[in-house]
Amino acid sequence: MAEFDTRTMGTNAATRGRTEPRKLTAVALAAAAEHTPPAYSQIVLAGMVRLIEFGLIALIGFGIYGAYVVPIDGFELYYATAVVGIAALAVLALQSVGLYQLQAFCGDANSFIRLTSAWSLVFFITIGISFFAKAGDQLSRVWLATFFICGAAALLGFRLALAQLVRQWMRDGRLERRTVIVGAGEEGERLVHTLTAQRESGLRVLGVFDDRGDDRASLNCGGRPKLGTVDDLVEFARRTRVDLVVVSLPITAEKRILQMLRKLWVLPVDIRLSAHTNKLRFRPRSYSYIGDVPVLDVFDRPITDWDVVVKGLFDKIVGGLLLIAALPVMVCVAIAIKFDSRGPVLFRQKRYGFNNELIEVFKFRSMYVEQSDPTAAKLVTRGDPRVTRVGRFIRKTSIDELPQLFNVVFKGNLSLVGPRPHAVHAKAEDRLYDEAVDGYFARHRVKPGITGWAQVNGWRGETDNQKKIQRRVEHDLYYIENWSVLLDLYILAATPFALLKTENAY
Repeated sequence: MAEFDTRTMGTNAATRGRTEPRKLTAVALAAAAEHTPPAYSQIVLAGMVRLIEFGLIALIGFGIYGAYVVPIDGFELYYATAVVGIAALAVLALQSVGLYQLQAFCGDANSFIRLTSAWSLVFFITIGISFFAKAGDQLSRVWLATFFICGAAALLGFRLALAQLVRQWMRDGRLERRTVIVGAGEEGERLVHTLTAQRESGLRVLGVFDDRGDDRASLNCGGRPKLGTVDDLVEFARRTRVDLVVVSLPITAEKRILQMLRKLWVLPVDIRLSAHTNKLRFRPRSYSYIGDVPVLDVFDRPITDWDVVVKGLFDKIVGGLLLIAALPVMVCVAIAIKFDSRGPVLFRQKRYGFNNELIEVFKFRSMYVEQSDPTAAKLVTRGDPRVTRVGRFIRKTSIDELPQLFNVVFKGNLSLVGPRPHAVHAKAEDRLYDEAVDGYFARHRVKPGITGWAQVNGWRGETDNQKKIQRRVEHDLYYIENWSVLLDLYILAATPFALLKTENAY
């Protein structure tokens, strides 16, 4: 499958902003209204279980060693090596028998048998290594036997508790991938039947979307309702959590597929093209799989699984440190604002956040309170009379943005680094941003940030023409596609130097 260039995807009415949200069908509204808790990543869950079990085994080994061996023989380094080796070998053994998959976490009898067998194998290997290394007499048999029994009991107990937790999460829908199918033809119906039959895949098929009229596309596809058109899917995915979109159309229908992708690529979801009915076959490594269904990867949701964890910790830790460091400056600015003009110190403004969600961000008030413009319907220009004396300084130096650290650390709706959140009615040349730039809302596939790649490359301040907002969006999309912790660190380090260029900030 050809690689799609997001810079040329374009947009249409479905991806543009509007004062009124698109009206959905009654069936789609009912599906979107269902309570949907945040999802937990199965990859992160499996990683956390590995870490916990490694730590649990190591803790038991060291605990028995400290309680029984050390009082008699004193400290010996080879015991520590043995404990760490057994813990690492145990994780590898459990991995090899498939005990870090979601179904194994549910605690069926077979998984407990495999766990006991794998744990026993670890100790057979340990005894074998010590025998051939002629170190059998150096390890206490009481320590080894107690380690085996206590370790087995601890692992079984942990897995029983984990099973209860995972089953509850599955009932709540936290571990399922909420999936929609695009295409309600025969291919779509076969795909729905196949996916719903694979209970171990962790998918929940919500429904089907199809651009064809009801006379050509059934209102029921494989036991799942038709929820609307592809344009409706964009609005549907902004009202409720959708994790995966599978396009079930013949690979030969290239024009129709491209039309749909132009509408869908702005969403923060995984998009796959089903290949289960295509006669054209690629090499096996060209496919990924949803259960047993071969698919071609078209778009991946950016910043997922462990990346979300790493970026979240980065925001909380670094953001908290920056907030502590900035508090003296913020107190001085608050006093200056209070003495300069009447009104509150902080200014709250609605802006677009992740997946077009409206969020409220904090700033220091830089305008006279009676002339404040919460919707940013009118751009601030050089010498704007609405801006106070203190406001001119804090806007030029971007100090007015410092309260957004509260959004990062406490509210969690902003990141330190990401596409800058724009006000709802912000304009370039009297056109809303999403009207001026094709694919504008694709920048909302990740959480917005206080600073970003566009800002450190000189695209900050006034957006009085279409080129400026176009260049901002291009840089935002580059950041999304190339995110890494190192890139975030570079942007944070470069931000103070970028703030020295104040010709476009007023």
